[in-house]
Amino acid sequence: MQAKILGDSLPIVTCKLSKGESVVTESGGMSWMDEGIKMKTSTNGGIMKGLWRALAGESLFMNIYTAEKDDVEIAFSSSFPGKILEFDLSQGETIIAQKKAFLCAESTVDIAMHFRKKLGAGFFGGEGFIMQKITGPGKVYLEIDGEVVKKELKAGEKIKVDNGYVAAMEAGVKLDITTVPGLKNIMFGGEGLFLTTVEGPGTVWLQSMPISKLASLLYVPRG
Repeated sequence: MQAKILGDSLPIVTCKLSKGESVVTESGGMSWMDEGIKMKTSTNGGIMKGLWRALAGESLFMNIYTAEKDDVEIAFSSSFPGKILEFDLSQGETIIAQKKAFLCAESTVDIAMHFRKKLGAGFFGGEGFIMQKITGPGKVYLEIDGEVVKKELKAGEKIKVDNGYVAAMEAGVKLDITTVPGLKNIMFGGEGLFLTTVEGPGTVWLQSMPISKLASLLYVPRG
């Protein structure tokens, strides 16, 4: 599969398929496609796997698009302003991503639920208990809110992040929460009571505008 990411604030990924190649997306994720591509809808691994995937922010059913001839194109658009990131995962390589980050992938890629074991990180870390676990081999494309900053962390190196700004991370990165020190900081600092802490080794992708924060800024109470 050959793919290109086009556009800026509302990007699109276009995938050029040869005969027999397949690409997977959540139900309703396709934007347009050439003739000669066959669609099949399934739970992509059984009903239980579909249910776990739904808990991780994706749809219960997945659409599998398979080329019936060479040199056909299919496109998947971002659903909100931001970036599309490409990962070319090797066999067994895993990326942990926020809910609803998955856009599309080669059919060899496995999308599953990643359950956060620490209660504190799940309740207060902003990313929630459940994230997405995406395992290779194959190419996968993720939607990220706003702009993206990539951080390479050494073993033991930590950064503190406001809740919701962790978009994706390598499987070896640790994620926990810390309390904001000082009552005045908590009351008037605007960061709330908790911050997310990520610790290396590994790579972390941070996003500039979590969709949850954007929604809160746009929300105007009635009355």
